[in-house]
Amino acid sequence: MNMTVSNVMAPPAPKRLEEMRLPLVMMRDIVLKTMFRKNVDLVTELARAICLPVPVTQELVDLGRSQKLIEATGTLHANSAGEMGYQLTDSGKARALDALSQSEYYGAMPVPLPVYAEQVERQSIRNIQVTRDQLTGAMGHLVLPDELLDHLGPAVSAGRSILMYGPPGNGKSSISNGIRDAMGDKIYIPRAIEYAGQVITVYDPIVHTAAEEQEDDPTCLRRTSGRYDTRYVYCERPTVITGGELTLNMLDLVYNPTARTYQAPLQLKSTGGIFIVDDLGRQTEPPQSLVNRWIVPLEESRDILALQSGEKFEVPFDTLVIFSTNFHPNEIFDRAALRRIFFKIKVDGPNQEDFLKIFAMVAKKKGVPLDQDALVHLLKVKYAEIGHEYANYQPVFLIDQIKAVCEFEGIPYQMSPELIDRAWANMFVKQEKIVH
Repeated sequence: MNMTVSNVMAPPAPKRLEEMRLPLVMMRDIVLKTMFRKNVDLVTELARAICLPVPVTQELVDLGRSQKLIEATGTLHANSAGEMGYQLTDSGKARALDALSQSEYYGAMPVPLPVYAEQVERQSIRNIQVTRDQLTGAMGHLVLPDELLDHLGPAVSAGRSILMYGPPGNGKSSISNGIRDAMGDKIYIPRAIEYAGQVITVYDPIVHTAAEEQEDDPTCLRRTSGRYDTRYVYCERPTVITGGELTLNMLDLVYNPTARTYQAPLQLKSTGGIFIVDDLGRQTEPPQSLVNRWIVPLEESRDILALQSGEKFEVPFDTLVIFSTNFHPNEIFDRAALRRIFFKIKVDGPNQEDFLKIFAMVAKKKGVPLDQDALVHLLKVKYAEIGHEYANYQPVFLIDQIKAVCEFEGIPYQMSPELIDRAWANMFVKQEKIVH
């Protein structure tokens, strides 16, 4: 199934209170806390603040009124289509303060974990079929051998784990970003989810890129947000990129003792998208420990998280995990770990022909005219010194160095054997003993 934007099924908006599948007291308290903290007094304003349809919000207000926690102000707001105003009673304020002392969370009503799991299924990363054209289109700025795309395509479409390995400076990170760009569609990210009465915030503006959406007019009778559950944010498929800073505790729930709420770990925030572990082997944790932590998620599409109380529970694991390393896999993993990583793809340096293609492309883009003598000198003399080992980062490095020398000398951008030598001198450090 080729998944496009319209093919991702939106989470349906709840129509009645009984469809919410959340504890009634929890919902009532979030309403009271939101009214108290945000000072809202109209049902349409409150509906927007808690991200629920107006009829469901009205049911919650009516529940609060039946318990003498909310009262009508008796004034109709002329500027809001004659809406009735509401306020907290004294006992409503006392209950709001008591509820805030137990959890500071207010605003968007959380989505129960089983309801969220249903949405994850609807927009799974494993439903995507990426075509060769999409992949080459997203990586058009990279010169990649055809056989590399032959391996990458099935790996991405399977939505399974990928290990990219090879010498540094050959675009493993750029390829990871290209995979993300090839996906191109959008999914729904919950603002927060609920498990066992605990709130776990998921939507994170640093990780998630919200799609442009039309704002609702609160006075309008036909609210467009009725089309889907606004407790979710419509976003690009998320990408989480971690490098040497990744530690095992970043993969656990983060408890905020002040707010008494949890924040989702990185892999839960990347649900429906990509989790890139760059520079594997540079973390303080050994690579084997990091991969051991992923064994259950990678094999069973579910992760196990723990609350402060020690209670463990399952969450969906629907993420394309890309490990990228400069080490040979046999140096950092045992066979059992390697077996669990579905695709292993070597990303090598370019051959001479591809290197020249990249060099010419970069030179043209940066406005440095090519020179035959300089190119012959580069290939026959300089690269001969290092056994003709080419890397994808080198054309950009050399041409930026040549530009810097030309600017310093006050001459137009140009290429010559002498300029090649000066640029080359900065690419490698001569092995020598420094006397202290």
